[in-house]
Amino acid sequence: MTLIGYARVSTDDQTTAAQLDALHAAGCAAIFEEKASGASRARPELARTLARLARGDTLVIWKLDRLGRSLSHLLEVIEDLRSRGCHFRCLTSPIDTASPHGTLVLQMLGAVAEYERSLISERTRAGLKAAKARGRVGGNPKLKQGDTATARRLAERQRQLYLMELTRTAEEWLPTVRRLRPVRSWAAVTRAVNAKLPLGRHWTAERLRRAVRAFVEEGLAERALLDKTTSVRGDDRLMVLVAGIARANPTLSLRAIGAQLEAMRETTPRGGRSWAAASVKNLLDRARAQGLLSNAPVIASKSAS
Repeated sequence: MTLIGYARVSTDDQTTAAQLDALHAAGCAAIFEEKASGASRARPELARTLARLARGDTLVIWKLDRLGRSLSHLLEVIEDLRSRGCHFRCLTSPIDTASPHGTLVLQMLGAVAEYERSLISERTRAGLKAAKARGRVGGNPKLKQGDTATARRLAERQRQLYLMELTRTAEEWLPTVRRLRPVRSWAAVTRAVNAKLPLGRHWTAERLRRAVRAFVEEGLAERALLDKTTSVRGDDRLMVLVAGIARANPTLSLRAIGAQLEAMRETTPRGGRSWAAASVKNLLDRARAQGLLSNAPVIASKSAS
């Protein structure tokens, strides 16, 4: 389990020194700093922080108001972390989702947030009803008047919501993309991603490419993922693919690489569906001979496994 810290101040003349000291003392392996208003969704460092967290990791903050712009936003982020198998800890309040007591406190906060939402909803309905009685129509008047600044703010908010959703699901698709791009086409990468997902959550190639492009533009993924796919055929394509899998995880056995190829529905050089360790080893040996793969004696020694 890795502790990842997030520190934020609202203006350039403020300092994160106190937060950094507390986060370092807590044992954070990495800390992301940001200078942005808590009310703003345009917080790229927060997006990078959330993208950095892997299953089992813990997001650590100094105070609750450093993370969320509101209680409902705070709970939204924490629930997203929990759905990804991550934890949340606040150093100045008794919230630690890895402990029963911290979870209880979080549930109490959730009840308060639900009460706040019901009050807001009730007031909104009452306001709309009163406005309608006076002959006023709901909606954003500046947007209806073609106000460009308002349109830009709404577009930015939608972009941040999109990035937050991508960050929530990144663990399901980004590792596969990093393993296969740009060697494999977007269609092939999409098939590999969808092979691990239930039918109702399948990606299209265009949606996946757009998600990767959004991550690249935010600095959350490597630009090389968008490079043009190298044109290879037959055994050469399989050789490059197997080399890419081996580079991504050098500890994989030959049988494990074969299992990945089967999950991706790749046929063997002879057109078969079942991959033998010897077939994988042959492709790896060719890849090494052509300089596509450094020597990896651990993998080579597992040909009999």
